[in-house]
Amino acid sequence: MTMEITPVRVLRPGDVPESTVLPVTDGTVALWLLPVAEDPAAPALLDAEERRQWKALIREDHRARYLAAHGGLRRLLGHYLGMRADEVVFVREDCPLCGGPHGRPAVRGGGIHFSLSHSGDLAFVGLAATPVGVDVEVHPEAEVSALVADSLHPREREEFALLPLEDRPAAFARCWVRKEAYLKGTGEGLVGGLDRTYLGMGPEPATVPGWSLADVRVAPSYAAAVALSQQ
Repeated sequence: MTMEITPVRVLRPGDVPESTVLPVTDGTVALWLLPVAEDPAAPALLDAEERRQWKALIREDHRARYLAAHGGLRRLLGHYLGMRADEVVFVREDCPLCGGPHGRPAVRGGGIHFSLSHSGDLAFVGLAATPVGVDVEVHPEAEVSALVADSLHPREREEFALLPLEDRPAAFARCWVRKEAYLKGTGEGLVGGLDRTYLGMGPEPATVPGWSLADVRVAPSYAAAVALSQQ
């Protein structure tokens, strides 16, 4: 099974997904961008835990980002599942590493897999019939990329060291989002180890058994990627 990525759609706060959007099928990933903007209706869509997390955020830009991401995710899931956005109930799957209840986020009752990421002024959502992971990141400062690159796979560290200084932040971001998307898809998260699986800094992601990976163009100075289980 190969991965087919639908065109990236944009869902702005308060929008309703187009009625023409079809349910996801095996091998297909639906990708959505959720620009951060004021969304007065979003708090009413959240459950008690989401509202607690939102209210605990101190910075106003972080609160706006949270509302745009989680309100938009609920609207999308409600549309694809045929229910109201505030009726969607989230659960956690078992962790694939230890079996604890802190693995991949899921919808109670199943029916669709999803992944959510946000960075800067964008939130990024992937929806699929099989486990999926997405990640989006603003290109980091050169100092940050140089520091965090030490945590990557040995081959990726070598590739990073060989790049011209001006190319390193974008290449690092490209590698990082591939890694985050893959680890979100497996449910391991960052505890699964940034240095364990080689995904590369080149123009195409490396091959990982059982998964399809692809870079996604979303906006200037951003990197994004999607990973889809083939099992």
